[in-house]
Amino acid sequence: MVARTPRGGVAGALGWVAAGSMLANVCAYLIHLTASRWWLDTAEYGEFAVGMSAMLVLGVAALALQAVIARAVVRHTDLSRIRRVTILTTASVTALAVLASPVLAAGASVGVGTAVAALSAAPMLVLIGAGEGVLQGHGSFRLLGWVLAGVGVLRTIPVIAALAAGAGPAGALVAGTVGSGVAALVVFWAVRIEGREREVRRGVAVSADGLELLDVVRASGVQLVLIIAASVDLLLSRTVLSAGDAGIYALGAIATKVAFWLPQAVGVVFYPRLADPATSRRSLMHAVAVVSAIGVVLTVGAALAGPLVPIVIRPDYEPLVGVLWLFAYTGAMLAVLQVALLSAIARSATALSAVTWVAVGTEVVVILTVVHSIVALAATAAVTATVVAVTTTLVGLRRDRMSEPRSASDRSPGARAGRESSGDHRTGDDLVGDDLPGDRRTGDDRSGDGRDGGRVAPGDRMPDDRVPDHSRPAAGEDGADATPD
Repeated sequence: MVARTPRGGVAGALGWVAAGSMLANVCAYLIHLTASRWWLDTAEYGEFAVGMSAMLVLGVAALALQAVIARAVVRHTDLSRIRRVTILTTASVTALAVLASPVLAAGASVGVGTAVAALSAAPMLVLIGAGEGVLQGHGSFRLLGWVLAGVGVLRTIPVIAALAAGAGPAGALVAGTVGSGVAALVVFWAVRIEGREREVRRGVAVSADGLELLDVVRASGVQLVLIIAASVDLLLSRTVLSAGDAGIYALGAIATKVAFWLPQAVGVVFYPRLADPATSRRSLMHAVAVVSAIGVVLTVGAALAGPLVPIVIRPDYEPLVGVLWLFAYTGAMLAVLQVALLSAIARSATALSAVTWVAVGTEVVVILTVVHSIVALAATAAVTATVVAVTTTLVGLRRDRMSEPRSASDRSPGARAGRESSGDHRTGDDLVGDDLPGDRRTGDDRSGDGRDGGRVAPGDRMPDDRVPDHSRPAAGEDGADATPD
């Protein structure tokens, strides 16, 4: 995959995507803030928050499909394959929503109506993810920023309106599903007006690279463990805490979600570079550094804002004053994990998610057997996020370093044999500085013609693009420099 640089550079792309993501996140958090302050009591808000988190868990297919389609678009995969995989993914998520509704109702102690209403939005999220993946793959980050903002607004207005009208958790979630359906139509309209499908058909050769549902399944496994890692504490809060404490914990989890989703633009913009083996390791380090810096700011901000919670929201949330920073810290570490796992998807190294699966499994056991308070639950989530984020990032960096491609001249049998016979162990990049007067070729161009002392060892076969043309005199035989074919 070739990394793409969007118009205006990385900074401009980050600006547009960050602005769109920020508005979408503000809309999402506005739902939680208004619901918890004015329209739902702590027990009702806890049920509503669990439904929202469950919708995100099932919606991992949308995130996976976006990543897979973005990669496919960069590789110019046949558009019919993209449409086919989108349809299959949407159908699969719809079936899973039907099967998972009673499981959610029983396992999370919420009403059946709330469970059905929450999960019914997941297929709409898949369609939205498909359209955003097309825009991301084309590098249309300015339009993508507008789309992210529009989707956030369209999904938020119906929920707030329903809550203001007196609807409970289930009614608000149904309104959110309607808003998601409208948002999906808007996304596909944006893709249509971009005109990218016609551009691919007319000016770019279609790649033979395949795109199958299995690609989405593998990427979904990575996205699933990420979302579970970010939600498992909240999903289990009503199991280990009282209804009131679970509602308080749900409000604190907003800080986790802010710190988790706010740096999302970094991964979106860096994704093409993460997929390029030549730049993957360097891009991963840069992306992690940016996300970490954002996390530090948010954690400090949450510590300063903690005393304002009972004043701005209501006195019932007094227990969050001293621990709000811990929720934000957890989200910051999960954001680092998100970048590391996104790099794994880009490089088709999805087995790396096994580290997170093990950590999440351990977290679940600890929560169900040891945790009985808000502080203990928040601390458990923070420790787990730290361990898995650091471990996954280090393993990913080590993997990228081991798989970094060597220069073309280093891989050439003829060049390698020539350097060994002459005692020269330098790579083609080192030989670039040995240009002869008047010779404009690089070390890679000369590695097979003997100028660096190279000889082709018996039995070695030179690559086709390095076979010398003996029909012409060699450099120096007629006093003229040889020119590359």
